[in-house]
Amino acid sequence: MDQTMFKKIILITNNYTKVISDTLNTVISLLEKRKIEVFLDKYCAELLPGSHHKRVNSDTFGDGRYDLAIAIGGDGTMLRAAHILANHDIPLLGINRGRLGFLADIPANSVEPMLEKILDGDFVEDVRFQLHCQVLRNGKVLFETDAFNDVIIQKGNIGKLIEFETYINGNYVHSQRGDGIIVASPTGSTAYALSGGGPIIHPALDALLLVPICPHTLSNRPIVIDGNSRVEIVMKESKIEHASLSCDGEVICDLVEADRLSVYKKDRKIRLIHPSNYDHYSVLRAKLAWG
Repeated sequence: MDQTMFKKIILITNNYTKVISDTLNTVISLLEKRKIEVFLDKYCAELLPGSHHKRVNSDTFGDGRYDLAIAIGGDGTMLRAAHILANHDIPLLGINRGRLGFLADIPANSVEPMLEKILDGDFVEDVRFQLHCQVLRNGKVLFETDAFNDVIIQKGNIGKLIEFETYINGNYVHSQRGDGIIVASPTGSTAYALSGGGPIIHPALDALLLVPICPHTLSNRPIVIDGNSRVEIVMKESKIEHASLSCDGEVICDLVEADRLSVYKKDRKIRLIHPSNYDHYSVLRAKLAWG
């Protein structure tokens, strides 16, 4: 891909703070100088009410209609952008105005020079897979959605454990009582799964990660499985007062006894754009304060 292919760019955010607005204006000014057509998602449009640039809705996105999406914010913004782009072959670039920024890797103090290089074609592309999950109740699909980082089953009541069974490709793995379980992609291995004691998985690996959340039996440990596996979790405890399903931090639904959650790799991927000097290990060193 070269710079002549970046003719239509969508700007995405989910925050109304002044720092977002300042960066948004900087990016738009740079794109206008290059005569690139700019499109604003609803949050960007509300930050710039007098802008002449077109506002677009996620339901109007389509493969080949836009050349690049730029997310301005933290990793939460990147996750929102990934959800919007989940079914469209549009590469995604992140400008970090948040905190850790594992996904949004252009720092705020280097926006112009780094973005100039990327628009000139000086970048690397990083393809990541997504997760798809379904909730079945009484044999019927109740909900289904996608996740970039993780799918999480978690208890809602303090002091109340939930019980569930885990299957991989139809094979029974174990029963657990605890606070829940995380099913994460390699991208999500540095998110909640990391806080839960899971390993960091290189994003190029074709793997899934299962991390128990505060298991009642301490011998229940995180496991890494083949990325093409289908994970099924069946809710077992009849005294569940509140258990919930969340995907990338967004609560999807409450779960009841006999609900069956199925998680597997989505058939479409996310294309991340990084600066040409991007190095996964340097990101880990910086974000996790390694020596």
